[in-house]
Amino acid sequence: MKVLVVGAGGREHALAWKISRSPLVKQILIAPGNAGTREVGENVSVKAEDVPGLVGLAREKKVDLVVVGPEAPLVAGLADALAAEKILVFGPTKAGAELEGSKAFAKQFLVRHRIPTAEYGEFTDLDAAVKYVRARKAPQVVKADGLAAGKGVFVCDDAAGAEKALREVLGGGFGTAGARVVVEERIDGIEVSCLALSDGSKVIPLATARDHKRAFDGDQGPNTGGMGAYSPAPDVDAALEKKILETVLQPAIDGMRADGRPYRGVLYAGLMLRGRDAFVLEFNARFGDPETQPLLFRMASDLVPALMGCAKGDLGGTKIEWEKRAATCVVMCAGGYPGDYGKGDVISGLEEAAKVADAKVFHAGTALKDGKVVTAGGRVLGVTALGDTPKAAAARAYEACAKISWNGARYRRDIAAR
Repeated sequence: MKVLVVGAGGREHALAWKISRSPLVKQILIAPGNAGTREVGENVSVKAEDVPGLVGLAREKKVDLVVVGPEAPLVAGLADALAAEKILVFGPTKAGAELEGSKAFAKQFLVRHRIPTAEYGEFTDLDAAVKYVRARKAPQVVKADGLAAGKGVFVCDDAAGAEKALREVLGGGFGTAGARVVVEERIDGIEVSCLALSDGSKVIPLATARDHKRAFDGDQGPNTGGMGAYSPAPDVDAALEKKILETVLQPAIDGMRADGRPYRGVLYAGLMLRGRDAFVLEFNARFGDPETQPLLFRMASDLVPALMGCAKGDLGGTKIEWEKRAATCVVMCAGGYPGDYGKGDVISGLEEAAKVADAKVFHAGTALKDGKVVTAGGRVLGVTALGDTPKAAAARAYEACAKISWNGARYRRDIAAR
């Protein structure tokens, strides 16, 4: 079969790499891809946000399955457009992707279906939002309603910090994504990422993971798209996994179906654990980045039958097997990320890093220029490795990171340290 992977990041490199290992697949196209994806398939210069272009590409190349990586094309209705052409697609419809596309919609959905989440308010008026945070003594979290590449969330210690965040979001700092804001009670605890595959009814949980959102060591600095991740999350045992399935994942899929928005694809629940209770912080309508890298590096099963089962609406007896060892991904980023950063710096040491045992370098923001791999984004590489524990896997990933360099390269030194 022929598969088209949509996207250009580390998640898409990991997906294309895993799909390429399936005996069911003869050809992989990646649109637009990066310098790493060309090693496992053919890059095609169609942007991930170009819905008509992607539909035309899939039709022209007679693609059997389209796997959508990023959220923006899903929110724009790519799955709907492909389905209209009778092209199988892994990823939810525009109506399903609203779980990620609008944080206000997601909060309303959670409350309506009695899925545990924090108390919240939603606002378009700055004065009303400021009045709301001043009336609450507890720390708050301020979120831009729309898509903001993981950077529209502000975890605030006090009302003054929340007010500052509100002024940035509602003041135009995030464009149309910040036209509405969600303010919710900050729940302290242990954060965990729980992803599950669904065909619209059946839910198959994947292994747990934990990501590191803050830019700097010690969870300091601004939120980013993700600076590293590991799997599994050691503090989530089988009983808690079962509880999360029964109180969050299955009710979410059932709720979407009841609302007339059947959800097919992967549902990512960002959770906060408080004791043995799990509260939903956010939903994502796609695989996480960088969680996908350690998850797929650990997955022992062929991913393609599961992707096809979701796309066809029939997961049947699909089962996912996992490598017993842990996996950790360390993101290497450009110097100014998540702020302004340069592009076009030559990356050296990739061949040496590839020789590290049980390690894999997934490309994210990279491109080819004059035959050399150069930086082309904020998050440049996701260096991933296996080990007996997340910390041991991180040590191996850092061994590979040490062999790679470019002007201004940096990465957190404490991924999986806890």
